[in-house]
Amino acid sequence: MDRREFVVGSMTAGAALTAASSATAAPRAALRGTDASAFPPDFLWGCATAAYQVEGAAKEDGRGLTNWDVFSHTPGKVANNATGDVASDSYHRYGEDIALMKDLGVRAYRMSLAWSRIFPEGKGQPNQKGVDHYNRVIDALLAAGITPYVTMFHWDLPQALPGGWQNRDTAKAFADYAGFMAGKLSDRVHHFMTVNEVRSFTDLGHKSGTHAPGLMLPPRELNQVRHHAILAHGLGVGAIRAAARPGTQVGIADNATFFVPVVETPEHIAATLRATRQENAMFLTAIMEGRYLDSYLTAQGAAAPVVQPGDMAAIGSPLDFLAINVYTPFYVMADDTPSGYSVLPRTLHSPRMPSPWLYVSPEVGYWSVRSVSDLWKPKTIFVAENGCSADDMVTPNGQVLDPDRVMYLRNCLTHFRRAAAEGYPLKGYFLWSLLDNFEWADGYTNRFGIHYVDFETQKRTPKLSAHWYKELIRRNALV
Repeated sequence: MDRREFVVGSMTAGAALTAASSATAAPRAALRGTDASAFPPDFLWGCATAAYQVEGAAKEDGRGLTNWDVFSHTPGKVANNATGDVASDSYHRYGEDIALMKDLGVRAYRMSLAWSRIFPEGKGQPNQKGVDHYNRVIDALLAAGITPYVTMFHWDLPQALPGGWQNRDTAKAFADYAGFMAGKLSDRVHHFMTVNEVRSFTDLGHKSGTHAPGLMLPPRELNQVRHHAILAHGLGVGAIRAAARPGTQVGIADNATFFVPVVETPEHIAATLRATRQENAMFLTAIMEGRYLDSYLTAQGAAAPVVQPGDMAAIGSPLDFLAINVYTPFYVMADDTPSGYSVLPRTLHSPRMPSPWLYVSPEVGYWSVRSVSDLWKPKTIFVAENGCSADDMVTPNGQVLDPDRVMYLRNCLTHFRRAAAEGYPLKGYFLWSLLDNFEWADGYTNRFGIHYVDFETQKRTPKLSAHWYKELIRRNALV
């Protein structure tokens, strides 16, 4: 299991749930008077990266050791024993990367901060050189007309924090860090995301052990890690709001497990919403509803997380926006089981991209947006990540051709456009990723960028997908 491969069979199928009243509603009326391929006039186009995946400079300017430094330097944990020590060298080459974005025409950049650059020990005395670096990056983005959207935590946890996510104090340390940086940046940064993909850094790191810190915990300890992670988000929301300037917006970037109905009929649509709510009970559902579902707690029994007074109120802090990372769904159908749904298994020949977990099911673009909208009514939705690995072909004249990536993106964006056209509050899209980078346990074997990086020379080359995305942005319409 790797990065975003989340086995539904390992989750708990709870008792039947009452679906949202809009579960079986017909699709909303499409916007009138618009081109069939056009996005809304103010739609925000962007690109995304993460600090550990692109920055490098692992030992420069006071940066502290992270769990991923330790994990990637442990033989056999990462493909080809690769590390993020240099990655795409964006710490030094951020000016080049901003120029790439300016050429694309994107208006926004989703980036993450390296917690250990700010607090090398995870807490305590801040490192001014780390603050200065991000000030320079943000100032350069704004000078290029690109709006920064900042994620506070994208998996690179300071190694010095005792017990990591197994320790409740880590959630408090995160809040202190997030509030500190919001106070430093909110004069120029107006959108903060607390954490990225709770399911990934909890389950891949503490259940399957395929990501840092490489643990395989029993259910009770795993559920407590999950609770500490969403508590960090909730405490982070409060800390950012307390420290940031008025008008600052706060959200989360989450890779909920999404579902697509096998047929768009009322019973299968209702099953899709039930599955989305139940299978994310320990993550996004708890965040959006401020409680754990009774069915989840009952199913976990003695393994249920320990919840202290005030935890759920913090976890359920209202959000200004919801950002979702969308790659691949499961198909679901209604049935007469207590849960009211069943998830279809994938087959040997289900289409997928080079990353084995990334099955090609572009309908997820529409159903991800519609499901979170119908269930929880967020005011604003962003797609914080959408993209794929592909078998890039480098031609003798130096072109990089990736038609499979163009296929994947075009199909997904067709369905995101459907959601926007039907009036769901999808306001922007951040393509993953701007650059080829360190792809976690896959090292450098899978490339997700629309710019090819020669990791020997660090030369960046726009791929066919970059030219395609540039044209899409220019038209603000499907290409």
